[in-house]
Amino acid sequence: MAPDRAIAVRAAEPSLAARPPVALYIHVPFCVSICPYCDFVVYAGRAARGRDDQVDRFVRALANELELRADDLDASLGSPGSPSTRPPLRSVYFGGGTPSLLPARVVGRLLERVQARFGLAADAEITLEANPGRDEVGDLAGFKAAGVNRLSLGAQSMDEGELRRLGRRHCPQDVVAAVRLARRAGFSNVSVDLLYDIPGQTPARWQRTLDVVVELGVEHVSAYALTLDDLDAEGVTGISGDHLPLRSGARRWRERARLEQDEDQAADLYRIADDRLTAAAVRWYEISNWAVPGRESRHNLAYWGRLSYEALGPGAHAFDGDATRRWNAARLDAYLAALLPSDGSPPRSPPGGSESLAPDDVAGEAMILALRTRDGIPAGATADVGVASALHWAEENRLLEARSRGRLVLSLRGRLLSNELFARLV
Repeated sequence: MAPDRAIAVRAAEPSLAARPPVALYIHVPFCVSICPYCDFVVYAGRAARGRDDQVDRFVRALANELELRADDLDASLGSPGSPSTRPPLRSVYFGGGTPSLLPARVVGRLLERVQARFGLAADAEITLEANPGRDEVGDLAGFKAAGVNRLSLGAQSMDEGELRRLGRRHCPQDVVAAVRLARRAGFSNVSVDLLYDIPGQTPARWQRTLDVVVELGVEHVSAYALTLDDLDAEGVTGISGDHLPLRSGARRWRERARLEQDEDQAADLYRIADDRLTAAAVRWYEISNWAVPGRESRHNLAYWGRLSYEALGPGAHAFDGDATRRWNAARLDAYLAALLPSDGSPPRSPPGGSESLAPDDVAGEAMILALRTRDGIPAGATADVGVASALHWAEENRLLEARSRGRLVLSLRGRLLSNELFARLV
C-alpha cells in the first residue's frame, strides 16, 4: 500500500531531521490486465507478458535503483547495521501491480541485496501482494523459501457478479484456493483486500463476502470504499507525476459507476464489516484495516506513525520521517532510461519530485494519521486554539471517545465521518 500525498507543498529542500528508514516499499508495475477502477501505476499486455515484455529490464533497473538509494543513505546517515547509524529495516513490502508475477528467484535475489545494503531485522515483516487468479498467484512456496513471510491477496469481493463488474480476472473459488495454497506453503500471516460501495452491491452480498473471508481464517483484512477519482484533474499524471493518465475506457466506466454509488449505503456497509470482523476477533486498528491482535501490518503502521521509509520503482513514494517526501515518476520508459542508460553511462536516479511540509502542517498531518488508528492521540495533546476547537467539536458530536491511558480515539461514528474532522484539522 502507497501513503497519502502530503497535506501542503511548501518547499522541496531535504529535511535536516531526516531519520534512517525502518521500511522499504518496492513497486512492481505489471499486471495481466488493468481494472477500470485501479489508480496504481500498472502496465499490462505486452509490457507484462510475452516475448517482448519489460519485466527483465525492469528488474535490472530496480536493482540499480536499490544500489543508488542505498549509496545515498550510506553517505547521509552511515552504513546499516549499527543502532547509532542505520538500524536494519523492520519491513519490506512488494506492492503493485502484481508482484506475484515475478519469479521467486528474482524476489529472493532482491531480498539478498536489501539485506546487504539496508539490513533486515531478524523478525522483519516481508509482504508480497498477489492476485488470486490461477495464472497470477505465483509460486507461493518459492516466495516463502525466498524470505517472504506475509501474503496480501487482492480478493476485492467474494461475489462472482461484483468481480466481473470490477473487471477482475479471478473468481471467488480462486481466493479460497489461494488461501489454502498459502497455508500449505507455510504462510501463517495472510491478508485479504476487499472493496465496498461497488456499483450494484447489496448489504446481503457484502455480508456473504465477509462471511467467507472470516471462514477462511485470515489474519488481516483491509476494506476500502471504492474511490473513483479523476487523476488527470488532480494534476498528478504529468511527466513527473506519480500516476498514469486515465485510459478513455476507464474514464467512461468510472463516470457510469459513480452514478450508482451511495454514501449512506457505503456507511452501512462499513458498519456491517466492523460488526462482522469484530465478532470474529479481527479488530479494527486503522480506519480501513482489521487484524487479529499481533498481526497488524507493520509496514503500514510505519506510514501512519510517520516513520521514515524508502521506496523503489515507478510511482513509489519515500519519506524521511520528518517533513520531506520524494516520489518517482510513474512513466516506465523514463524509469528504465535513467537506470539502464543506452549510452553506457552510469545509472542515475529516476525522474520524479519532492515536497516538504511547514512545521504547522507536520503537526496537523501527524495528528490526522494518529487519529486514523486505534491508539488515537493523548487527550489535551495540543495547545493550538484551532485544533483544540476542532477536537472539542468532534467530542460534542460523538466522533471521539475517551479510552484508557488518557487517549482520544475515533468512535465508529467518528470513523464514518472522519473526513469532516480531518478537514477541520488541516
